[in-house]
Amino acid sequence: MHQWERSEGGDGADRRETVYVLEATPLKFGLGAADEAGYELRRLGVSRALIVTDPGIVATGAVERVERSLSAAGVEGEVFAGVRIEPTLASMEEAVAVACDGGFDGFVGLGGGSSLDTAKVAALVASHPAPILDYVNAPIGGGRQPPAQLLPLLAIPTTGGTGSEATSVAVVDLPEQRVKTGISHRYLRPRQALVDPLLGLTVPGPVAAACGLDVICHALESFLARPFDSLPAPASPADRPPYQGANPISDVWSARAIEDGGRHLRRAVREPADLEARSAMMRSASFAGIGFGSAGVHIPHACAYPIAGLRHEFRPAGYPGDHAFVPHGISVIVTAPASFRFTYPSDPAKHRRAAELLAGRELPDADEETLPALLVSIMQDLGIPRGLRALGYGEDDLDDLVAGAAKQERLLRVAPRDCSPDDLAAIFRQSFENW
Repeated sequence: MHQWERSEGGDGADRRETVYVLEATPLKFGLGAADEAGYELRRLGVSRALIVTDPGIVATGAVERVERSLSAAGVEGEVFAGVRIEPTLASMEEAVAVACDGGFDGFVGLGGGSSLDTAKVAALVASHPAPILDYVNAPIGGGRQPPAQLLPLLAIPTTGGTGSEATSVAVVDLPEQRVKTGISHRYLRPRQALVDPLLGLTVPGPVAAACGLDVICHALESFLARPFDSLPAPASPADRPPYQGANPISDVWSARAIEDGGRHLRRAVREPADLEARSAMMRSASFAGIGFGSAGVHIPHACAYPIAGLRHEFRPAGYPGDHAFVPHGISVIVTAPASFRFTYPSDPAKHRRAAELLAGRELPDADEETLPALLVSIMQDLGIPRGLRALGYGEDDLDDLVAGAAKQERLLRVAPRDCSPDDLAAIFRQSFENW
């Protein structure tokens, strides 16, 4: 009898997971890749596509470039340019209304994570009509699962950040509930991605900084997640969650993304025309997306959702000034030092290895403060707000922050240490000022 069979209880309830899965978006990476958009849509059987983007991307000329590619391939294209940076439920509903009424048989997400996530939700609801909240992860939403594949979605990122082109997740802000959360299902993963570094050269330095910090957090959280084989086995293959815990596949992609982020992010921010650095960060975003799309993210992202959702007072440099918000990369990085200080006892050796990858050198004397100190150094070099207080939060917000983070059950289940409300409170307290 095999060990995994012996570990199973009489009713199977105690059986640990023995399977890990890689489901990756096919990626085309390189200069000029976006010019193949029309070819890819035609290959996917699309004849009429909705291009989902935001006004800033329109101003760069990227939308016009993609439209030319569609036209050359005989694909009809229509543009929805109403994406909101850090999209809300209401802004996604606007895109969904256009998607459902336009007779589209395919979609293009063109832009940063906000555009790609909005395109995912538009494709989801156009394919399987239902209120968006029905699909939002429980306990915040209904946790409904789409019954079949979605209409094809082509993802064309313009920032080196979310890695949404490679993941099965879309994030939405729910102002009425004062929290951000997500929709997560394998069918949300785009059918094809075109990652063209030329599109990333127009990103302002402060935006590149926030996006790059998101890459580093994605990769670190994935690399340091709870091992997949320490989690309960699903009752059936259909119940296996997209976030499975760290595994040999996710570790490969996440490790490379950590290393590239430590090596190239500062240059990508300081020298916007540095094509090598900007290319490396766009590549790393996709690599980190593959990694955390398999393993998952955990405490910093769980904390980030209430940070972004509770208050809308911060106005970040480099972004459109039409509304106040906390960029996602900033909302995750401010609690990352405290989070990894907390998770260090779960696997000191792996935390040391993560620190070495980020630093680009061996660190034989690394301890629980090494990785947090490296992250603080990067934040300081990039001019990132030093903590929650700089984003408008104080001790009076602590209970609401903890409550919002505790709702992110799908994330916290893959944290390498069980994280109680008291633990979350301690992480938030340490994060009011990181230096």
